[in-house]
Amino acid sequence: MISQLPRWVEIGAFFLALVAGCVNAIGLLSFDHQSVSHLSGTATLLGTGFFNSSFQTSLHLMGVLLSFLLGAILSGVLLHGSSLKLGRHYDTALFLEAILLLVSLFLLSSGSFYGHFFASAACGLQNALATTYSGAIIRTTHVTGIFTDLGIMLGKCIRGEALDKRKAQLFLYIIIGFVFGGTIGALLYQLYHFMALLFPAGSCFIMAVVYRFYMNRRQG
Repeated sequence: MISQLPRWVEIGAFFLALVAGCVNAIGLLSFDHQSVSHLSGTATLLGTGFFNSSFQTSLHLMGVLLSFLLGAILSGVLLHGSSLKLGRHYDTALFLEAILLLVSLFLLSSGSFYGHFFASAACGLQNALATTYSGAIIRTTHVTGIFTDLGIMLGKCIRGEALDKRKAQLFLYIIIGFVFGGTIGALLYQLYHFMALLFPAGSCFIMAVVYRFYMNRRQG
C-alpha cells in the first residue's frame, strides 16, 4: 500500500525532481533552448526538423534522444527489478549521474555540443532510477504524468472516492521539487553560466553518500 511508503522515497523523489528541474532549466537557457530532462519536445523537433532543419540539426536531436535511452539502459544494468527497494545500487547510479553531469559541464564549457548528450544521458539514468512503488508511478525528470495521475485522483475524489492523501503528497513533492529546481537552475545559470551544472552534480553526489550511510545504518 502507498501508505507504507517510507519517508526516504518521498524525500529522495523531491530532491531528484529538483535536480532534474535544475538541469532542464540550464538546458532551456543554454543548450540552444533544448530540453534534456524529457523527450516529448525533442522528438517533436526531430519530426519537424526533417522538413525545416538541417541534417546536422536532426542528427543532434537524434543524439539527445539516444543519449537519454542509453542513460536509462545503464540504470537497467545497475538496478534489478522495477520497484524501489532499499539496498539496491541507487548510490552507484547517482555517482554516475554526477559524473555524466560533470563531463557535460566540461564539454559545454569547452564549446562542444557533445555536452548536451551527456546531460541527456544523466537525465535518462535518473528517470529510470525510480519506476514504481506500491502502485505509484514515480518519474522525476518530467511532470506530465504526475499532473495526469494527480488529475485522475482529484476527478475520482469529486466522483466520491476517497483521496489517497499519501500518493497525492508524493506527487506534490515531485511537482514542487521540479519547479523549484527550475528556479535554482535559472538563477545559477545567470550567475555562473555552465558552471551552474556543479549544483545538480554535487546534489547527486551528496544524495549518493546520504543513501549509502542510511542503507548501512538500516542494514547494520
